[in-house]
Amino acid sequence: MDLRYLLKMLALPPGCLLLVLLVAWLFRRRLPRLASLLFLGSVAALWMLSTPWFVEWGGRRLETDAPLPAAAWPVLAGRADAIVVLGAGRRESDPGWGKDVAGIYSTERVRYGARIAKASQLPVLVSGGKVWEDDSHPSEADLMAEVFEQDHQQPVQWREGDSRTTQENAERSWAMLEPQGKTRIVLVTQAWHMPRARRLFLQQGFTVIPAPMGYLSAPNGRPFHGLLPDANSFSNSVLIVHEGLGAWLYAHAPALASSR
Repeated sequence: MDLRYLLKMLALPPGCLLLVLLVAWLFRRRLPRLASLLFLGSVAALWMLSTPWFVEWGGRRLETDAPLPAAAWPVLAGRADAIVVLGAGRRESDPGWGKDVAGIYSTERVRYGARIAKASQLPVLVSGGKVWEDDSHPSEADLMAEVFEQDHQQPVQWREGDSRTTQENAERSWAMLEPQGKTRIVLVTQAWHMPRARRLFLQQGFTVIPAPMGYLSAPNGRPFHGLLPDANSFSNSVLIVHEGLGAWLYAHAPALASSR
C-alpha cells in the first residue's frame, strides 16, 4: 500500500475522527476528563461535517473565483490558446459499463469544458494520470477524452496522462503546451478546487482564465438552516477539508504538498 495514501486517509475525516475516538476509548479510565472531551469533540465534528450548513460555509471560503459567463465563451479564442480540463477520479471496473469510466467530478468538468470548447472552438487538453504507479488501468486523461469524444462529439487534442497531483497537472500541461506557444488557457475545474489550481498554473507560467463550476457555496435551502446531518453533506465536507488543507500546504509547505 502507498504510505502517502494511508497517511492522507488518516489525516482526513472520517479517519482522523475515528482515531480520536479510539484514543478517547483507550484513555477512558486513565484520563476520563480528556477522554470525555475527545469523545464529545469528535461527535460534534462528525455532526458539523454532516450538515449542509457547513458545506455552504466552507464553500464560501474556498470558492473565490467568479463564474465565467456563457456570453463570454464565444470570444475566448481571442483571449486564450487552449482549454485545460483537470481530472478528478474514476470509477474502476464499473459493471454497468464493463470497464473503467470517468468519475462523477471528472464527468462534470468534461461536460462544462465541452460546452466552452464548442462555443469557443478552442483546442482541449485533458490532464489526469493514475492513482498508483503500477496501475494497469487507463489514465484519467484517457477516460475523460472518451467522454469528450463519444458523449459530446468534441475532439481532444492533448492527453496528459501522467500527473497524480494538481501541481503535476500544471507542470506537465506546461511541458506539452509551452513548446507550441499555447500558454494562455481556460482552466476548468470545480469552484472549490479552482483557487489552488489557478495559483499553481500561474506559477508554472500560464496566463489563466478561470472557468469554475460545481459550486458548493450556493444557499442550501434546507430546513433548520441546514443544521440537520445527511450523508451527501459529509462527503462534500470532506472535499472542503481536503482542499483547505491542500491550499494551506501549498502555501506554507510546498515541498510536503508536492508529494500529495
